[in-house]
Amino acid sequence: MDQFQLLLKRALDLLVCLAILVMGMPLLVLIGVLVKLTSPGSVFFIQPRVGRNGKVFQLIKFRTMTCNHQQDAMTWTKAEDSRITPFGRFLRDYGLDELPQLINIIKDNMSIIGPRPPLPAQVEKYTKIQRRSFRMRPGVLSLAAIKGRRGIPMEKRISLHVKYVENWSLCLDIVILWRSLCVVLGKQNASELEENNSEDLGS
Repeated sequence: MDQFQLLLKRALDLLVCLAILVMGMPLLVLIGVLVKLTSPGSVFFIQPRVGRNGKVFQLIKFRTMTCNHQQDAMTWTKAEDSRITPFGRFLRDYGLDELPQLINIIKDNMSIIGPRPPLPAQVEKYTKIQRRSFRMRPGVLSLAAIKGRRGIPMEKRISLHVKYVENWSLCLDIVILWRSLCVVLGKQNASELEENNSEDLGS
């Protein structure tokens, strides 16, 4: 990989995150208050994920599900899942539940674009080739997401993550960002933006 481009990617991540945090702080505070007022429980949903070089970190999201449910870590949430709160559904529809991951980016755990970070339990089943996806920081947005999530098997999603890493360029990041924005602006379900929604894997 071009080390200069990687440094530029990191610099752009930080600049974008800081800009969003400064300009969007009122929105972030408002969302946090509404999450708290519309359902009992914590404002944030925090879950261990595997990132660059196989390092485990704590992924942060706004909570979109009720707190009195537990589920198997390898199952997915359906669009009509009753555990999703009404306000949580709104956050998912527009990808606003992902905003706290800006903190993960600033802490150098994630990037704006990259492979989605899996759970440690999932990584135990990864092959040597699949582990190549850990060569880059995981992203809030991913190549696998814009290819569609619901109909793609896990093996295919992981292969897309590996494909992203092995063919990475800043131009590819721009394409993924643009197509992801089109999904949100087109009011499609925000699950199309990520192949591995953190609350889909437990609450």
